[in-house]
Amino acid sequence: MTRRRQSHLPLHIIAVDDSQGISRHKHGWAVLNSFSYPWYLYVRLLSRLGRKRANFVLAVLFAFVIFVVLSLQSNWDPDRIKNILPFTADSPTLVYRKEDLQRIWAFEIESGHFPSTSSVPEQIGLKGISNPGLPPLPDGEVRGQATRGTGFMRVYPEIQHNNLSIAFPPRPAPGSIADLDVVKQHCDFSSHKLVRDCLEVLRVGAGLDNGNRLRRENLDDWKYIYLEQSRDYSNRPHVGPPSSVQIDSSPETLLKKAGSELESSPIDLPTPSSPLPFSTACDPDYPRIFHMYWTGPFTDKPYMAILSFLYTQKTGLHLYELPKECRPVFWVWINPVSAASTLGPNAVDSMHKELQSNPWASPFLHDRFKDVLQFKLWNTTQQLDAIPELRNEWRKMRTLFNTGGRIVNVPPEDHHKDMGSHPDDMFHRTGSKSSSSYDRLSVILSDMARFVLCHRFGGIYLDADTILLRDWEEVWGWRGGFAYRWSRLPRYNTAVLHMNKGSAIGTFLFRTALKNNLDFHPMTITRYLKDAYLDGLLLQLPDALFDSAWLNTENYQRERPPQPFFKAFQDFFDTPAVSSAAPLAMGFDGFFRGAFSYHYHNFWWKPFDPSRNWPDLGGRFSAGEEAARKLVPQPINSDREDLSWSAVLKRTFESYIRGERCNMYGEWLRW
Repeated sequence: MTRRRQSHLPLHIIAVDDSQGISRHKHGWAVLNSFSYPWYLYVRLLSRLGRKRANFVLAVLFAFVIFVVLSLQSNWDPDRIKNILPFTADSPTLVYRKEDLQRIWAFEIESGHFPSTSSVPEQIGLKGISNPGLPPLPDGEVRGQATRGTGFMRVYPEIQHNNLSIAFPPRPAPGSIADLDVVKQHCDFSSHKLVRDCLEVLRVGAGLDNGNRLRRENLDDWKYIYLEQSRDYSNRPHVGPPSSVQIDSSPETLLKKAGSELESSPIDLPTPSSPLPFSTACDPDYPRIFHMYWTGPFTDKPYMAILSFLYTQKTGLHLYELPKECRPVFWVWINPVSAASTLGPNAVDSMHKELQSNPWASPFLHDRFKDVLQFKLWNTTQQLDAIPELRNEWRKMRTLFNTGGRIVNVPPEDHHKDMGSHPDDMFHRTGSKSSSSYDRLSVILSDMARFVLCHRFGGIYLDADTILLRDWEEVWGWRGGFAYRWSRLPRYNTAVLHMNKGSAIGTFLFRTALKNNLDFHPMTITRYLKDAYLDGLLLQLPDALFDSAWLNTENYQRERPPQPFFKAFQDFFDTPAVSSAAPLAMGFDGFFRGAFSYHYHNFWWKPFDPSRNWPDLGGRFSAGEEAARKLVPQPINSDREDLSWSAVLKRTFESYIRGERCNMYGEWLRW
């Protein structure tokens, strides 16, 4: 008897069999309940293959699923796993050979730029390398260190004022360093850590709760700030002799960028220099420079960023004599023209004249700030020519404006002059005046500018929509590169970016970007580094440190949010009425206490303080204040009953400049 061939079409069911989860569709076709699908699949296999074969197939499928789950749990990286799946992979971006990736890792580690116990990826094939960024461990003791520590000893002090009657927190001791391994342990979103709990660890570990500490359980695990001691190991168990570096020379399996010529090998890198003992003097190799890029007229946005710097950082402005310790400085890079335009011959003089006449900028030209605050002219041509990895090739590129693979072709300036142009078209915008006239080209240029500035000068880049919330002494102490996480996604956000001057990772990024159409979008930077297994050299810090509201605005962690609780970034400027008592009642101390900064994500067109939308800095700067007041359409006395968080922060910083209050560390500004 011949077996009838099974049809692949759905069966037309006459009766309903609830035991198998089959119900009638209104057109008569069989519909499966989702929860009974595995049983239906088994029945189908049984009818086609027979009992023995069906059981064998199911056993194989079950074993495969278990294998995949265990593999992903031990080494879960969705971006890399995605690249081995069909139809989901991004095209590879790698243009370096494996031996050059090994050289990059070795350079950064030997320079002390990898003070972490994290592992060097197996795909790099580098083992046994000495790491001067880690303290040594006795023979036989590992503690998870993947590299061999040969650096300074670490001491994690208790940070509190000796006199607990002092209401202000202590500044971090000079030479303090943040152990970012410990920070990630308490703050990493991938490990299901909450921003609220992370901020408490950051507060307590830095002594920001001085005088207000409540009794908790053992807080030793919350100590994340350490000081380095000498390399005298006489009081420690014997540390064995240095081991030789093991380099895996097996054939590489890394995916390369198709159709692109690989970079010449060996990669040209300088000789790494070992870390030196801490000194209070500024180290030219590790300058403490905050960079900020701005285009268009100076407004209350960079004004607030600068005020937050003066209010929180150790500038020494509370002293009449210059301090001996190295002070951080703030460099504001001004691009006075649109991103697609070139500068005129008198651009520097024009920039200074505009700053002097601008009420938001002119106060910062006062001599009191000249040692900690500087305005510098951004010149795209000069900046790119100053980068050795770019200077000979960037002019050959079709355009400089590429973001996430979306290329914007800019016509020559002469073409615009001949055809005529509107001052607010995309190619002539200087800043974002509203959500409908967003200056996209300046944003794209700033994506590249931050890497240029850090690679050329060193330091930390900050987006202009950033408010500093505490001293960054221990952040400067961390010698490695870092950015932070893109909210829930395991990708970079470069609104805060630290890279060392002339670093190997910088060389890699510029050469890779050059072969990928100069795309510096943070999502693309993620691909560059992950494709090369170099992402460990640009640490991806939790966004709680610099962007504490981001997860809440995307509907995450709302069951236990931090303080304040923002459902949208606009809540910073337009605080909802139900929570509008908090800004005045809690003030600066109640605003994401513990975070290093706050990123309010654009809103360039929203004033910080609508009812007092002028620089309110006192009699020294009254001329600029009067000029700005005339531009405010509403009556001067029309103050609001409830102030937003943005207004409270603005008025707090301004009262410090006026001499009506001290800064967050109890220091009064001396003129």
